Amino acid sequence: MAGKSKRNKYKKMAGAVVFFCSLILGIGNYYGAIRRENMDESGLQQELADKILRFHVVANSDSEEDQAVKLMVRDAVGSYMEPLLEGAKDREETVEIVEEHLDEVVQIAGEVLQENGFSYRADASVEMTYFPTKTYGQYTFPEGEYLALKVNLGESRGHNWWCVLYPNMCFRGSVYEVVEEDAKESLREVLSEEEYEAILREGNYEVRLKFLEYFR
Repeated sequence: MAGKSKRNKYKKMAGAVVFFCSLILGIGNYYGAIRRENMDESGLQQELADKILRFHVVANSDSEEDQAVKLMVRDAVGSYMEPLLEGAKDREETVEIVEEHLDEVVQIAGEVLQENGFSYRADASVEMTYFPTKTYGQYTFPEGEYLALKVNLGESRGHNWWCVLYPNMCFRGSVYEVVEEDAKESLREVLSEEEYEAILREGNYEVRLKFLEYFR
C-alpha cells in the first residue's frame, strides 16, 4: 500500500509540473501574440525602415517602351551591384558602398538608355522615398518612408519597380519576386522575431486574399 501511495504521489507531482510548464508556455505565447498584435503597421514600418535599404527604379512614363527599358536598367544596375554588395555586413556598409558607386550606376543606366535609342537621361541617389505596401513572395512590407537607392529615368512619371536591397531580396531569382532561402535567412538575421513574423503573417494574408480573389 505504501508503494502504491508513493507512486500516486509522484504521478500527482509529475502532473502538477506538466501543468505548471504548460501554463507558463501558454502565458508566454499569449503575451507574445498580444505584442505582435499591438505592433501596428505604422510602428512596424518605422522599425523596418531603420534596418533595411530598398532599390527603386522609376520609369520615364507608362508607355510600353519606357516600362520595358526600366526593367533593362534594373537588371543592368542589379548585375553591377550584386558582387559589390555580397560582402556587406550591415545596412550602413551597404549604403556606403552604394553611395561610392552612384556615378557608375548613373553611367550604366545611361548606357542602357542610349543603347536602346532613348535620349533622356538617368540619375541616382540614396534618399528617403515613399513606398506603398509591397509583397515579396511570402513577405509584406507596409507602406511608408524607407531609405532607398533611387534611379530616376527621364521625367520619372511612370510606374516604378522596387525591391529590398539590404538584406538582399533583389538579385538572382529574387529579382523576379521569388524569395530564395538565403534571402529568407538574411532577412531573419536582420529583423527581430516579432518583425519577421509580422511581415510573414501579412504576406501570407495577402496570398490568401489573392487566392480568394481568383475564385470571385
